[in-house]
Order: sequence, then C-alpha cells, then structure tokens
Amino acid sequence: MKEFLQLMRRFVSPYKKYIGWAILLNILSAVFNVFSFTFLIPILSILFKTEGADKVYHYMEWGSGDLAEVAKNNFYYYISQMIVDNGPTVALIFLGLFLMIMTLFKTGCYFASSAVMIPLRTGVVRDIRIMVYAKVMRLPMSFFSEERKGDIIARMSGDVGEVENSITSSLDMLMKSPIMIILYFATLVVTSWQLTLFTIVVLPGMGWLMGVVGRKLKRQSLEAQSKWSDTMSQLEETLGGLRIIKAFIAEDKMINRFTKCSNELRDATNRVAIRQAMAHPMSEFLGTILIVAVLWFGGTLILGQNATIDAPTFIFYMVILYSVINPLKDFAKAGYNIPKGLASMERVDKILKAENKIKEIPNPKPLKGLNDRIEFKDISFSYDGKREVLKHVNLTVPKGKTIALVGQSGSGKSTLVDLLPRYHDVQEGDITIDGTSIRDVRIADLRSLIGNVNQEAILFNDTFFNNIAFGVENATMEQVIEAAKIANAHDFIMEKPEGYNMNIGDRGGKLSGGQRQRISIARAILKNPPILILDEATSALDTESERLVQEALERLMKTRTTIAIAHRLSTIKNADEICVLYEGEIVERGKHEDLIELNGYYKRLHDMQQL
Repeated sequence: MKEFLQLMRRFVSPYKKYIGWAILLNILSAVFNVFSFTFLIPILSILFKTEGADKVYHYMEWGSGDLAEVAKNNFYYYISQMIVDNGPTVALIFLGLFLMIMTLFKTGCYFASSAVMIPLRTGVVRDIRIMVYAKVMRLPMSFFSEERKGDIIARMSGDVGEVENSITSSLDMLMKSPIMIILYFATLVVTSWQLTLFTIVVLPGMGWLMGVVGRKLKRQSLEAQSKWSDTMSQLEETLGGLRIIKAFIAEDKMINRFTKCSNELRDATNRVAIRQAMAHPMSEFLGTILIVAVLWFGGTLILGQNATIDAPTFIFYMVILYSVINPLKDFAKAGYNIPKGLASMERVDKILKAENKIKEIPNPKPLKGLNDRIEFKDISFSYDGKREVLKHVNLTVPKGKTIALVGQSGSGKSTLVDLLPRYHDVQEGDITIDGTSIRDVRIADLRSLIGNVNQEAILFNDTFFNNIAFGVENATMEQVIEAAKIANAHDFIMEKPEGYNMNIGDRGGKLSGGQRQRISIARAILKNPPILILDEATSALDTESERLVQEALERLMKTRTTIAIAHRLSTIKNADEICVLYEGEIVERGKHEDLIELNGYYKRLHDMQQL
C-alpha cells in the first residue's frame, strides 16, 4: 500500500479535482442506496402484518426528541397513513415508484463517479508514457549500450499498458469501495452494534488471506513482465537482422528460439492469471462464510429471551451486509490487480529513475560559436571502469582545419569524437572550446555547433524533405534542395514519383546504402554547423558517388572545423593533420606525406590498402 500511495502522489496530483467530484458522487450514490433499502423495514412490518404492524403511529414535531427516533416515527406514520387512505396495493405502488427514483439517483451518481474518473485514468497513463519517452531522450548513450532496445520498448508498451489495466482501472474501485464500505458499516452499527462487532471480528482473517495471495501475485507479475521483455527483444533483433537470418538459413533456429521464449512467457502469464482468477471465487466464498456466520449469530439474538433485534430489522441488516460484500469484493479485486501493476511500474521506474550522469552546471556559460580551437587535454576514458579505451590523449583542432583519425577497429577513434558532443563524459582530463570546458556550457549550445555524418546512415520513416530538414527549424524547400545537390542526392530524389515528399520507409529501407548515406550528408550540410564530425562518411558509397560526395565534402570542409574518422586513407590525404591511434593512444601524427616517410604504423596501413 505504501508503494501505491507513493505512486498516487507522483502521478495523480494534477487530477485532484476529478478525485473530489468522484468522492462526492460516490457518497451520494451510497446514501441513495442505503435510503432506498430503509423501505424494507416498514414494508415488512406494516404491509405484511409482521410484529409491530398493529402499532399506531402519531406525527411528532421535528426537534421534539432524538432526531433518529423522530425521523423513524414520522416515516412509519406517513406509510401507515398511505395504507389507510389508499390501501396496501396503492401504497406498494407508491413505495415501488419511490424506490425506482432512489435507484435512478443512485445509478446516475454511480455512472457519473465512473465517468469523472476516466480523464484521470487516461491522463495518468499518458503522463507516464510521455515521462518515459522524455527520459529516454535525455539519457546518455551509455545507458542504451547496457539495455536491450526490445526491453525498453516492452517497458514503454507492455508495462505502461499493465499500469493502465491494473492500477488506474482499480482507482475507480478504490474510490467507490471505501466510501460504500464506511457508509454501509455506519448503517450496520446504527442497526445493530452487536452484529456489527461480530462481523468486524470475523473480517480481519479474510483480509489476511487476500493479502497473502496478493503479495505472491506481485512476484509472479515481475517474472511475467521480464519474459515479455525477452519476447519483445527477440522480435526487435529478428526484424533488424532478417537479411542475415535468411542468408545463413537460420529461420528454423530463430523460430525455435522465439517459440521457447513464448512458451516461458505463456507459463509465467498462466501462473499470474490463475492466481488473479482466484480473486473472485475466493472473495465469494469468504463472503458466504461471513453471511452464514452472521445469520447464525443474528438468529441467536432474535431467538433469545431478550431479543435485541426484530426480524424485519434483521432482514434489513442482512441486505445491507450483503451490499457490503460487493464493494469488499471490488476492493479485494483491486488488491489483486494493484500488485501486478506495481510490478510493472517497478520496471518502468528503472527508466524513470535511471541516473543521467551527463549533467549541466546550474549557471552554464554561453557558447555562440567556435572562434579559435578545440583542445583535448590529457583525455582518458573507459566504459566499464576497467579497460581504458583512451589513454592520455592530447589533441588540438584549430578553427577551419581538418583533423583525421585513423587506426584499427577498437583503437578509440569513435569514442574520442563521441566525447566532444558529450555523449559520454571524460573521466580524466578535459575538452575545451576556445578555452571553455564543454562541461561548463549548455549541452544544447554545444551540440548545436556540431554536425554528424556517421558510418551507419540513421534515417527516419518520413519524407526526403523531413529527413534532410531534421533538426533545422523552418527550413525552406530551396535550402533542402541546395543541400541535396551538394550531397549528390538531388538527382535520385527527383527520379522518385513524389520527389522530396516521398516516404523513404523504416530507416530508409526503400533506398540503397549509398542513397541513405547521401541523405545523411545532406542533413549535416543543411544544419551548416561550424564543427563537422565525419565517421566514415563515404564508406557506404559506390566509387562514382564517393568521388562526387568527397568533392562536395572537401568544399564544405574548407570553411569548417572537421574531425574525420577514416579507414580508407585515400579520403583523408589532404587533411591538415592525421592522427594515428593504436590501443587508445596517439602513436603518430602529421600530414600524409610525412607519415609515409616516417615508415611507421601509418605506412603499414597505407601499404596494406594499396595491395
């Protein structure tokens, strides 16, 4: 319950007005319900000639005695007069009509209390989804290297959906049930405190049984949601690797793997569903035990020599007690559903409460552009805290110059350039722009200065225009076309039936590898940043396209500060400085000709590519 209350404080606060209306309407619904049942006693006592039917009632002035006694007496008086004046049949019709009106008011308030909670339920779920998505957008890249994408998708879809189905759908019951239980129990106390005391003694044992089952349900729900994440992860991996799966004729292997995972999910879900299905039968059985126990105890009170309750009042008491059973069952059902939802919320909180180590200082310095140089000062970095990926790297990138990074895979080239836009934070040393540490400026200002073209062209399921204009506010068609021309993309775009308005498919699936890369380059060109990071920018292009794009990039790089990662040494021959990385250290640096003459590691790389 503590976890649930904390959840309510976190997400329900903006919707307090809905809770207020729901409480008021539920109180009215319960009052109308109790008031309609009070007709049972006079109907049984007077209409059907039970004990006390011959008693003559006289009108009492309001305020002449105890309010409850006066109200009861006058109620009986009016019904007696109705029977005398109109006869039992007409009186029964009037009482029935009055009961219908009370029921209409009760059900109307009941419906309104449910309807007023719908905006709260849907609003809470929407807020959680937005918060998770916003958190994912702001988490550092290191978080996603440790988490599976399928697991994150499962938490945003399955787990948030489970919160909606289990917790927010239970809010309605949690609002209604306690109000009805309190009002009904108050009525029971007024009717017979002895019977109510007996009932209260019996109830805690039943509540304890419910709690035992509910606690086990949460543990099983965590297991089931974990299996759901595994299933989603396998699906995501399959969709991303279909080409390789088919190439290696591994369809049956993947199907068997997915079948095994699905069977485990089914078994875990079965255990949760079976325990959840136990809620209604168990509460029904326990409710019947309660009714039987009260019937026995009430019978002893009526049949005893000093009866404290008469038969009509006892029947009224039983009706009210039976009315308590339904809200108690709803309360028990919510008690079963909520642990399942809390298990899902616990998984969602692993994202919401994940620490973002990339933080801004309270009063960051302004950063408008690059005026002088970028400096990497004694940089050391490791991903796991054990093996260093970069070791005491020192590098100066003057404004307008092109610095190339070369070396074998895993030497730290991509890691080094990822530190500049603060995808990761350096652990030792510092990176400065014009003498200002990048940790002392706004991240948005820093990244607005940098344009990226990566080895893998990352595109979106959108049009050519929107992919090229991505991140550039109010870009015009003329600007997009100019950027596409520079990137050698305009011609093949215009060959498409819809031109720049054509959707390129998921991750640009309708395009070739070279076309995707040229769209990615056009996007960086349109952003027009002072700093360019080219991570194997031409690796996916054919020979002719590579030549054209390389020329365009070289024209663009003349007025930009560029850090280029390259495996094809032919693409960086004209760089102002080439830095050779080996196992996280810069082992050679200089121009292409100088490094060839040095006859070192760079020369060996060059000779291997020549061969």
